[in-house]
Amino acid sequence: MALKLHRQEGLVEAGCDEAGRGCLAGPVYAAAVILPDDFRNDLLNDSKQLSERQRYALRDVIEKEAVAWGIGVVSEQEIDEINILNASILAMHRALEKLKVPYDSILVDGNRFKPFKEIPYSTVVKGDATYMSIAAASILAKTYRDDKMMCLDREYPMYNWKRNKGYPTREHREAIRRCGTTKYHRMTFRLLDNQLSLDFTKAEDFEKE
Repeated sequence: MALKLHRQEGLVEAGCDEAGRGCLAGPVYAAAVILPDDFRNDLLNDSKQLSERQRYALRDVIEKEAVAWGIGVVSEQEIDEINILNASILAMHRALEKLKVPYDSILVDGNRFKPFKEIPYSTVVKGDATYMSIAAASILAKTYRDDKMMCLDREYPMYNWKRNKGYPTREHREAIRRCGTTKYHRMTFRLLDNQLSLDFTKAEDFEKE
C-alpha cells in the first residue's frame, strides 16, 4: 500500500522517527524530514522493510529532494541519565532544531512525544509505514546510526557492532560476558540476561522495534 504524503492537506509537516532505542550500546539517533508537495517515490517505506542497499540509496534521494532534514543524537551517557524514552524524544527535538524552514505540525512515529516549541504534533503508531515524511526520517535515522556503529566497531571489533549494530543479539551478549563493557554500553540496560524470552541471533530481528 502506498504511503501518504500528508496527514492534513495544506500544512507543512515534519516527520520524525528514531533509531537504536532497543540497543545495548551506542547513541540513539533521530531524524526530522520535510518533503515537498510533489514528492513521489514508490520504494519509500519503513526502514525496517528495506534492505541496507535500498536504505542508503533512498538516503541520497531524501537528502537531495527534501525541503529540509535534520539529525539529532543523544549519547549513551545521556540515555543512562534520563532513560531511553526521554532520550528518544530529546533526539527528535534535536533533529527538529536542525530544520531551517518553518513548518506547521509534527508527525511522530509511535505513541509518545513531548511538546516542541508549541508546534502541534500527532503521534502515529506504525507511522513509518503510513506517512512518507516519517518513513524518510526512519531511513535517515537508521542509516546515520548504522554509520556511527560501523565507526565504533573499528574501535571495539570484539562486539561485532558492524553486524549487530549494538542490538541485544546472543553474539553481542556473549561478547559482553567475555570482554566486559565499554564506554559505549548503556549501563542502565540489562546487558546480560540468561533467560532471554526470545532466542534471536540476528540483528535484523531486533530492528522490529
